[in-house]
Amino acid sequence: MAKNVIVGQSGGPTAVINSSLAGVYKTAMDLGAEKVYGMRHGIQGFLEKNIVDLGEKIRTDLDLELLKRTPSAFLGSCRYKLPDIKDNRELFDKIFEILDEYEISAFFYIGGNDSMDTIKKLSDYAILISSPICFIGVPKTIDNDLAATDHTPGFGSAAKYIASVTKELIRDGLVYDIQNVTVIEIMGRNAGWLTGAAALAASEDCEGVDMIYLPELPFDVDLFVERVGKLLQKKKSVVIAVSEGVKTADGKYVFELTDHTEYVDSFGHKQLSGTARYLASLVSEKFGCKSRAIELSTLQRCAGHLTSRVDITEAYQVGGSAVKAAFEGETGKMVILKRVSNDPYICTTDLYDVHKVANIEKKVPLEWITEDGTNVSWQLVNYIRPLIQAELTPVMITGQPRHIVIDMEE
Repeated sequence: MAKNVIVGQSGGPTAVINSSLAGVYKTAMDLGAEKVYGMRHGIQGFLEKNIVDLGEKIRTDLDLELLKRTPSAFLGSCRYKLPDIKDNRELFDKIFEILDEYEISAFFYIGGNDSMDTIKKLSDYAILISSPICFIGVPKTIDNDLAATDHTPGFGSAAKYIASVTKELIRDGLVYDIQNVTVIEIMGRNAGWLTGAAALAASEDCEGVDMIYLPELPFDVDLFVERVGKLLQKKKSVVIAVSEGVKTADGKYVFELTDHTEYVDSFGHKQLSGTARYLASLVSEKFGCKSRAIELSTLQRCAGHLTSRVDITEAYQVGGSAVKAAFEGETGKMVILKRVSNDPYICTTDLYDVHKVANIEKKVPLEWITEDGTNVSWQLVNYIRPLIQAELTPVMITGQPRHIVIDMEE
């Protein structure tokens, strides 16, 4: 059997996605792979044969260590949806022709829900044509919305960043002796895991945010304004965390209540932006106080200077576990993380049928949201806290993080 393997990255990047790539590369080489290829820009680049030999890019132990600590997607990413097999068998034939040309025995895809859909379709087609190639999904997403796994690599570091920045914004709001409202917009289309992480700002030296709104529950704009008014009667500085994906009871995104430019990707996902701006403007207009909107935006997923050591370690482990599974003949599976214990925190890896994962969103349990819908419970805080522990600082050169990159023109 051929010992060449190939790996790609897809969807939105994270601060630790390259640690999973490092885990795939190192484990594959240790287990005897002749070559480890990388797809530039995921399956989309693969179809154009935009493929690199990772052995020519990762030459030393320092390169490997830099890769683990470099945010974003080293190989480049894509948002490319494979059609159903019945709709375009020619495309799948082309994919497998390229795989055979490079003598690939195992295919790894690092990504979230849509990436697992790719693994599902490719593994199904392999069975259909009796191909021996193994297909394994490596979980990744800051949104933490993949089913079956306790959590996803990338989430812990994003949660650490959110909790830290939220605490700093709370401190900043107390500087002036005037009333002010800060609305922090946090990523999360349909699941509020990231927004819930703002609750971790509360500690003995910080009172925490005043309200947290997740997309799991309908958002009432009038009730929101009423609650802000009551808070302003009691305190000068109000800080609110809100998910970019909150919707009104009729299913309309809050950001759509104002003028906006709409972009929709190939998976039909609207670009969500403007929720905080709309709400901050509404508050300022209603109460005549200073208000500001803070969009953490892509900073949540690329803050490599504030990664969680737990997160970066687990990202590496799931990459290695994927390779071991494929070399043992597993296919059509996704690596998952299983929490054995919370105190002390212990987590192991396992495999799960990708057909039971693809296109399924894991949302925050409603019982982890307070009854009035304006905050989260201690269960969610206890769930997240172990994932943000410890740090792995970047390699610093002349005062800035050093990254490893591929020339985009290659």
